[in-house]
Amino acid sequence: MAYQRNPVKAPRVSGFALRAFVNTLESGLGAPVLEKLVRDSGITAWRDTSPGDAPPLQHPLPPGAPATQDESPVQQAARAIATQPRPPERETVGAYVRAYQEGRAEPVAVVRRIHAAIERLEGQERMGLFVARKPDEVLRAAEASAARLRAGTPLSVLDGVPVVLKDEVDLAGFPTTLGTKFRHEVAPVDSTVAARLKAAGALILGKANMNEIGINPIGLNPHHGAARNPWNRAHITGGSSSGSAAVVAAGLCPLSIGADGGGSIRIPAALCGIVGLKATWGRIPETGVPALCWNVGHVGPMGLTVDDVAAMYALVAGPDGKDLVSQTQPRHHLSGLERGDLSDVRLGICWPYFEDAAPDVVARCRDAVRVLTDAGAKVVEVPAPDLNTVLWTHSCIILSEMATAMLPHTKEHSEDFGLDSRTNLAIGRHFRATDLVHALRHRHRLTRELLAVMADVDVLVTPATAITAPAIPESTLPEGESNLPVVDALMRYVRQGNLTGFPALSVPVGFDGAGLPVGLQLMGRPYEEHLLLRLGRVVERATPHRTPPIHVTALR
Repeated sequence: MAYQRNPVKAPRVSGFALRAFVNTLESGLGAPVLEKLVRDSGITAWRDTSPGDAPPLQHPLPPGAPATQDESPVQQAARAIATQPRPPERETVGAYVRAYQEGRAEPVAVVRRIHAAIERLEGQERMGLFVARKPDEVLRAAEASAARLRAGTPLSVLDGVPVVLKDEVDLAGFPTTLGTKFRHEVAPVDSTVAARLKAAGALILGKANMNEIGINPIGLNPHHGAARNPWNRAHITGGSSSGSAAVVAAGLCPLSIGADGGGSIRIPAALCGIVGLKATWGRIPETGVPALCWNVGHVGPMGLTVDDVAAMYALVAGPDGKDLVSQTQPRHHLSGLERGDLSDVRLGICWPYFEDAAPDVVARCRDAVRVLTDAGAKVVEVPAPDLNTVLWTHSCIILSEMATAMLPHTKEHSEDFGLDSRTNLAIGRHFRATDLVHALRHRHRLTRELLAVMADVDVLVTPATAITAPAIPESTLPEGESNLPVVDALMRYVRQGNLTGFPALSVPVGFDGAGLPVGLQLMGRPYEEHLLLRLGRVVERATPHRTPPIHVTALR
């Protein structure tokens, strides 16, 4: 199949026009308007595309390469940061560990410094990073961590290391707002991810801002403010894990937790110049993550470096008794992480797809491919994806599921949502039952076909996003705008990973002419996160890093 992408023809809409449009969608006149909207966007061709003999069930995922190094999660995390570069160094997990071991820093002083920096960034700079914090609780956790470190009994390499959670993940004592203005119920217990981070000694600074209900990849929230990019505060972070990416880029912590139903870890990671891992579906338990999109959602780590992300992945992944999907997976591992020789690796690239991005993005990602081939990897050309089928299959599943998850509230209070959320939820409610079954059948077929492609390659390589961070449309705030061409450019390369459940990593590969970060995406076979992280390390070590203009230091 020749590569083809249908252009997005929808105009940019904001202000009164957008509000009138949304009101029409939600009125009795909405059905014909919605049908024309989706028909003009290509749904008719999708509805006519046969999924063949595929049933509406996910194709079973193969178990991936088994572990060759037998280690506990704590041992894996320690090995992940053992070879991190020393001075001149960034404030990575390894830098925290060394500073604590050498007595150059201690957790309580670090936390006080971070709290002061947050007050400045949220006040003077208006960065829109956090939804909620409890500084006194963090200080108490830091005191406990300091006592363990003095006694020489740290819980893991994350003991005393600050982290942040996306406000889509339960943290006991905090509401999980999902970026809305109406979810106020306080979580009584921690999510599995939060509990595992606490058990590792991590200091959870608070809940990060996000796109409302994670339904848009832009990162502008009408209730909690626009999350701003530390590389240029006039530009977006990407979403929906907007604050989770920005806090890492700004130096407040080396690690955060995001969630990814349609690129929501990888997009903001790419736009903010950090690393983001969407692990295999179910690899990291969703217990304590309110249901938004059951079939395509993933929670996962975002971090300053690949090693940092690998350490967090090692500590939060693995089966959980309350998460059915996580119980069916093989053991996670980081086997071969340090191997820089890539002569055993085949890179799958569809060049027309790869090059369907802004020139600076293509150039930096080509540089990264050259780094991988210089290390011994071989490039194998692979077929073009059927982007229209991928787009509508993913859109139907995620929007149908989000509309269902939010239905109890939208029945009475749809006006409580922002305009972009109301638009997407209306589309989700408009899909037919036959559309959803059709999408699930295509999901099975697309997964089966992608597994066949990856029998001949180990990793698929593309840009993470087709553009770098666009400017924030300041005149449209707080409600924002509808800008489907930007949404398409941000999501062009990410949907396959969510649809199929395959793991994918976004790693920084340099900057465009305006100094904004560019990300490369590596997508692997199911349960082979260790290979993605291994390749990401090779790229990272060959890519010069910079410090964003908006940045703080916590260790000194």
